[in-house]
Amino acid sequence: MKDYLRLHFIVLLWGFTAILGKLITVPPVELVFWRTGLASVGLLALLLIRRRPWRMPAADAARLLGVGALVAAHWITFFLSARLASVSVSLAGMATLALWTSLLEPLVLWRKVRGYEVALGLLTMVGLYIVSQAELGQLLGLGVAIISAGLSALFSVINSKLVKQHPPLKLTLYEMVGACLSITLFLPLYSHYFTNGKGLQLALHGYDWLWLALLAGVCTVYAFSASVELMKRISAFVVNLTINLEPVYGIVMAVILYSWGVAGFEEEKLSPGFYVGTVIILVSVLIHPLLDRWDKRRLLRRNPITA
Repeated sequence: MKDYLRLHFIVLLWGFTAILGKLITVPPVELVFWRTGLASVGLLALLLIRRRPWRMPAADAARLLGVGALVAAHWITFFLSARLASVSVSLAGMATLALWTSLLEPLVLWRKVRGYEVALGLLTMVGLYIVSQAELGQLLGLGVAIISAGLSALFSVINSKLVKQHPPLKLTLYEMVGACLSITLFLPLYSHYFTNGKGLQLALHGYDWLWLALLAGVCTVYAFSASVELMKRISAFVVNLTINLEPVYGIVMAVILYSWGVAGFEEEKLSPGFYVGTVIILVSVLIHPLLDRWDKRRLLRRNPITA
């Protein structure tokens, strides 16, 4: 129960990241560059303060740096989707994590596909469709969010295997460094071809430093490393299925900001479909532990030795 409560708190923090991405003025690529750079510094400082080793063999380091590139691609597409559509639609697109993971986890970890996981993923898709209620102008943002969810599912499944080999803080440090390095290598190409002649926009304005500190410190250093640590005891599918609550938490916070008259959240309005979709997503999240327990008991009865 303690692990599940902690996981839900982490998901609450991740629901807040889309709001922070909306508040920070720099574009998505520059935003993720700052986020991963600051997070790398924070993680290294944390390891040094705790006097924990941070070095690892070159082959293992290269593998984690590569996973970091996936993390960077996920975050860039996530923040981009929030700019192309509303926060609500962007977060709703992330609810496809369950379906993505139910398909990717068997391929990466070489385990049998569980029918009830696929069914719950499809049920979440129904909730996603109802929650999003995307208009034609928001479909592009929704599509980018779904791609982002696929990238997140992929590196989460990979991390569920890597966390058994490396301490969570060290793993997260190398992935954040890999994310920052991959963006750094991409910046010249990005600046020349993808900024419409504006060049890099790395300058921070107003409260950007405050929002970035929250994003890098609380929502990244703590939340990311804690989620990886939880994967020692909770499967990647359960983690990602719980992350389907991210749109619920995020949309509620966005609507609260809208009710307070905060600029940039004028489009955040709840419809009856939101509540219907939310109930469907909640059912898919809450029913999984029961189905998982039933499946384990069934396997135990069938083969007590191997189960």
